[in-house]
Amino acid sequence: MVGYYTKMDIKENISEILKTLPERVRLIAVSKTKPADYIQEAYDAGQRVFGENRPQEMAAKYQILPKDIEWHMIGQLQEKNVKYIADFVSLIHSVDSLKLLRKIDREAEKRGRVIDCLLEFHIANEASKSGLTESEADELLGSEEYRNLRHVRIAGVMGIATYTEDRRQIQQEFHHLRQLFDRLKEKYFPEQGFFREISMGMSGDYQIAVEEGSTMVRIGSSIFGERVYKTKN
Repeated sequence: MVGYYTKMDIKENISEILKTLPERVRLIAVSKTKPADYIQEAYDAGQRVFGENRPQEMAAKYQILPKDIEWHMIGQLQEKNVKYIADFVSLIHSVDSLKLLRKIDREAEKRGRVIDCLLEFHIANEASKSGLTESEADELLGSEEYRNLRHVRIAGVMGIATYTEDRRQIQQEFHHLRQLFDRLKEKYFPEQGFFREISMGMSGDYQIAVEEGSTMVRIGSSIFGERVYKTKN
């Protein structure tokens, strides 16, 4: 099987999506697996925030694309791969353990940076989805080890809803993530203005996420098109 991309009007797609978003919601253009020229086209249309899920791929794109792009790591991140993005990543959406947070802190310290991170929660009714439970998040945030970290900053939460046509289920899952955010804000970050992000919503469900309080939506196929696979002759 070989893959290629359907070509869409990237500029028009971005414009149409932005019309549906309140000012408080940022659009993260999910550029994972997309060619650099697609990202450049979105950049030329005014988009500045892009989401990737493979550290090495993100690092390669960072080298050849404009340096004022804000790169977000939205996929699962292994500790061994933090080094590839620690120089430039703006936000890591997928922190799901204290062990990973420690590694990010160490790599950020080497570079004299503070890296913003989101705690990823498991909100979907799917075992394949990853993320923290509420009790695990309390254990992490309540630990002395976390309080001693100086080069990471928890800026909010992230979650992925179940892949389903059941709008009510999606709404309930996003509502739960908003409740988790509110509780963590009150308990651990009451005076920290930087704890403000709720990253939820993708191409198929972002409007529900916005209704439930999302501050960041991660949209890929509705901007860049779907990947199409053909059997190689």
